[in-house]
Amino acid sequence: MPDRPLFLERASFRRRRLGDVARILPVVAALAIFVPVWWMPRLVSFGGGATWFFALWACLILSIRLLHRALLRAEAATMRAEADAAEHGREALSEKGDDNAV
Repeated sequence: MPDRPLFLERASFRRRRLGDVARILPVVAALAIFVPVWWMPRLVSFGGGATWFFALWACLILSIRLLHRALLRAEAATMRAEADAAEHGREALSEKGDDNAV
């Protein structure tokens, strides 16, 4: 049986999913800008369109900031988990070495 876990650790899994969200966010933003223009051109013309655009822009800035913070926290958690796993691996190796000495 391999020493590596079968599933990803929670921190690594969370970091990967947040990375996926970061990759999809530009596509979602483009759709949020263009779909209303295509479907309801009269509602998003002039004042309504400017309001929609700047409200969407503010929401994107906020969501990118929150996503960036979450990615930093997930990266730190992954680093801690890897450090703990490495420490655990060293302890296991030292215990195996002690067993072989007897």
